[in-house]
This record gives sequence, C-alpha cells and structure tokens, in this order.
Amino acid sequence: MTKTYKIAVIPGDGTGPEVVREGVKVLQAAAAAERFKLELAEYDFGGERYKRTGETLPESAIEELRGFQAIFLGAIGHPDVKPGILEKGILLTLRFALDQYINLRPVKLYPGVETPLKDKGPDDIDFVVVRENTEGLYAGAGGVLRRGTPDEVAIQESINTRKGVERCVRYAFELCRKRNKAKKLTLCGKTNVLTYAFDLWERTFNEVAREYPDIAPDYAHVDAICMWMVKNPEWFDVIVTDNMFGDIITDLGAIIQGGLGIAAGGNINPQGTSMFEPIGGSAPKYTGLGVINPLAAIMAVQMMLDHLGEQSAAERVERAVVKVITRHLKSMAAGRMGYSTSEVGDLVAGYVAEG
Repeated sequence: MTKTYKIAVIPGDGTGPEVVREGVKVLQAAAAAERFKLELAEYDFGGERYKRTGETLPESAIEELRGFQAIFLGAIGHPDVKPGILEKGILLTLRFALDQYINLRPVKLYPGVETPLKDKGPDDIDFVVVRENTEGLYAGAGGVLRRGTPDEVAIQESINTRKGVERCVRYAFELCRKRNKAKKLTLCGKTNVLTYAFDLWERTFNEVAREYPDIAPDYAHVDAICMWMVKNPEWFDVIVTDNMFGDIITDLGAIIQGGLGIAAGGNINPQGTSMFEPIGGSAPKYTGLGVINPLAAIMAVQMMLDHLGEQSAAERVERAVVKVITRHLKSMAAGRMGYSTSEVGDLVAGYVAEG
C-alpha cells in the first residue's frame, strides 16, 4: 500500500518562499522516485499576515498543525515587524505548543564546500548537535522592575526540569547509537559556574549513560567546545546541550560546515509533529532576486524524509546535493553560485530523479 505523508508548508518571510519552492520541488521528485504520496497544505503565517491582520498565529493553527506529520518552514523575520514579535509568536509558540523538545543540527562538511578552518575537510567535520528546545532561558520566565529608570532590574531565568533534561539526553544517546560512528556523546555545559542547572544535566547524563555501555560519555565546558569545534572538530560525534548553549554553538557549526547556505535544522517531537527549516533566516535584502542558495532548505527536506522513515529518499536527496555542489556550484554564497535559486533546485531535483 502506498504511503501518504501530510506536510504543512509555511514559506514565511523574505527569501523563505523562494527556498521553500525549491525544497518542495525536490520533495516531489523524491516522492515520485520512491513512490510515496504527499498531501501538502500551505499556510501564510509570517510578517505580511501580521501586518494585515495583527495576528501571528490564529487560534485554530496549533490544533490544525497537529494533524500533519511534519512542517516545512522557510523563514520567519520581517523588516517591518519589530524583532521578537514573529519569532516568539510563531517559532517559539510552535516549538512549545507542539512539544518539539529536540532541536537537531547536523554539522557536516560536504566535498566541494569551503570551510574557514585551515587543513580541515569532510572527514574532520561530521557531527550532530542535540539542543534542548523547550526549556532553559527560552522558557520566558522572569520579568522587569522599574523599567526605564536608573534602578531598572531585568531577570531572565533558566528553567530545567528532570523530565526535560532526561528526554533530551536519551534522544542524544539513541542518536549516537544510530549513527554508529565514533559512538561518543559529549555533554556541553558549564558545571563550574552554573552549578544548579548543570548539576541536574550532569547527574542525569551520567545516570542515563549507564544504560548505554556502548557509548563513550564525554563532558566539556561550552567555552572549550567553541575552541575545539574550531581547532579539532573531528573530536566530536554527537553533542548534547541546553537551549542557550545549543543556540550559540550551532551557529558556529554552520560556519565551519560552509555557511548558512547549506545549514538545516529540525525541531523534533519524536511522538508528534516535527518542523524542519533552513537556519539562515529570511535574508530580506535578497528577496525576489533569485540568487539565494536553496540548498539549506533542500537539506531540511532531506532531514524531514529521514525523520519520516523514508531513508532511501533522504539518501537520494543527499547524493543529489553533493553532485550539484561538486559538479556545478562556484560558491555557496548568495549571488555567487553561478546559477539562480530555481536553477539549483532544478539541478537537485534532476539528480534525485536519476537516483
């Protein structure tokens, strides 16, 4: 019986619709090649809708999106909307309401992609960051006293629960086992200063580690992680960390893997609806020019296919992307690829069809 996947598509702002168009093109090529069906539904959540209606998400949005197996997101961020409104009202709301408690960020350097790291290549840069996605400093706990006065006080609290930490850590151990590479899981923290939160993280990590004797547990402070990601990225297999540290080190990871043109991420609920996106943002200065690199969005599709269990299709997409990078593109940067956004999408879709 032919499988059918219901996918919600949120093109969003800026160049989001342009890269999503190419991602959908590749997704449809993969479905045709691997003989599964798609039911796609598009939603106009983003800056233009907010400007028109004053709402970020309608009341019905969350329950409606629960009916999909995955969400494909382009980008959120509009130059005419104050920063934070769309990000909190759409991105964080979806992550929290759909309990997408894992932010998954592969950091992988492909052949033909330039890295700023001297003497490092694809064999050296291939790891995954598992970031806790619904707690920590992003939980929104805190407040302000005497705002706008010389005595103003601002408090932002990091919320870490045993349940939230443990399910994130377990996901990371399972992923490390599934990757079956170096089989080393590194906890990224700051136990020497953040003694309450990372005591919980470290104790939980060590307790869960006893259930995975085939995985080597490792620990490093976040500042050391940043240094070693630059100096010795080959040391890492899977890294697990909290929301804030994960947000920071994954941007560093994007740069060492060749930049935002190739970096994709997933917001994962293993038992529910997950969301996949390029991590580069809306890039409004390139909107409508047809020069933005769509490969990050296409790799988000690749991650989505893998998450849905369509491993053969995911491998097709990854092989196709590597062929386009090594055979065609002059650069990963917007405007310097040697091809337009849609032409890159056509090339990938063509290679997907070929296998």
